[in-house]
Amino acid sequence: MQTLPTNGPGTPRVAVIGAGPAGLMAAEVLAGHGLTVDVYDAMPSAGRKFLLAGRGGMNITHSEPQPDFLPRYGNRREQLAPFVRRFDADRLRQWIHELGIETFVGSSGRVFPREMKAAPLLRAWLHRLREAGVHLHMRHRWLGWHDDGSLRLAGPEGETSVRADAVVLALGGASWPRLGSDGSWVPLLQARQVEVAPLLPSNCGFELDWSTHFRERFAGEPVKPVVASVALPNGGMQNRRGEFIITAQGIEGGLVYALSAALREGIAAEGSARLYLDLLPDWPLEKVETELAHPRGARSLSSHLQSRLHLKGVKAGLLRELMRKEDFADMGKLARAIKALPLPVLRPRPIAEAISSAGGVGFEALDDALMLRALPGVFCAGEMLDWEAPTGGYLLTACFATGHAAGHGAARWLKSEGREAGLATPYKEGYK
Repeated sequence: MQTLPTNGPGTPRVAVIGAGPAGLMAAEVLAGHGLTVDVYDAMPSAGRKFLLAGRGGMNITHSEPQPDFLPRYGNRREQLAPFVRRFDADRLRQWIHELGIETFVGSSGRVFPREMKAAPLLRAWLHRLREAGVHLHMRHRWLGWHDDGSLRLAGPEGETSVRADAVVLALGGASWPRLGSDGSWVPLLQARQVEVAPLLPSNCGFELDWSTHFRERFAGEPVKPVVASVALPNGGMQNRRGEFIITAQGIEGGLVYALSAALREGIAAEGSARLYLDLLPDWPLEKVETELAHPRGARSLSSHLQSRLHLKGVKAGLLRELMRKEDFADMGKLARAIKALPLPVLRPRPIAEAISSAGGVGFEALDDALMLRALPGVFCAGEMLDWEAPTGGYLLTACFATGHAAGHGAARWLKSEGREAGLATPYKEGYK
């Protein structure tokens, strides 16, 4: 087993585990404090998930004002707000511009790099990190700690022991495990008495029991526009307008992802959940009822729906799939179903298919600088923390923001008297 040399007195070394956005941001901040920084990642190259997420158009953040932005983090809004405020969308865009990458705001308010790709941004960033003296060690999987406190890393030449004065863990959740975030860190922290909430799929598809006919006829079809509604655990309804895709197993797409937390929690509590679809969101119920009551003569009901309501294709198919045959004779029931068609949602798709994951290291296990209370000198950032958010730039923003905070927190701890005492240092306002 190899042992990397330690720094001399007065030259602290920080190990960052994970070369995604959170880990790289922490590394940049630490290097800016004049510290020696080594980044370790199990994958052959840095930012693998970041690159794949950007293939269809890298949505880096969102331009909406903070009063609308912060609620996107749901029940973790309060915990994430200090970090997101300090490294918000405007600060993130400024940081990207300093890399020589232009950005623009799309019609939806989402912010994109001008080239709509992640690769140029990542290349410029890695170049700047190397220029700052950050050392990147690929194909190094973190295995935990030795009894003497040194890090265990499995590298290309076998196991390596690394001594570091502080550690930033940015290991991701458990979505897209083939890109490195496989959740293998969970038992390593639990063995050190760190509370970790179970990792669950977020921004994911869900399974329904379609009939063979419906599956074969409509799998792959988009359903748009609709308003979808789901009951919230604490009462009330969450509503969102958009579109989604029918799959052979159920449903997926942006509208479903936006409601995934409420659907997942409903399934956990009741065994299943109901997603209500307004198939004609621009039509009031009274207008639907009036049009359905119009005499249809010799026309079939399908022709009547298409002629009077412009309902056809997959939307008409959903009505046939989910309503009882005898209810089509009751125009009142049919109208109400068109405005609130219940889809029985059975279970989320596997976490490996999810865009992101919920669960992780609880904020209760961390101090205000994102240092683990049970492990002084060890900081956590990114998706391995217990939070979730919809797509649209919110995920990346929080990863960058918590990486930024963990980097500053580790630097402050190393420079504090608390380091010598093995105690956490309170996170302070006003850092650069």
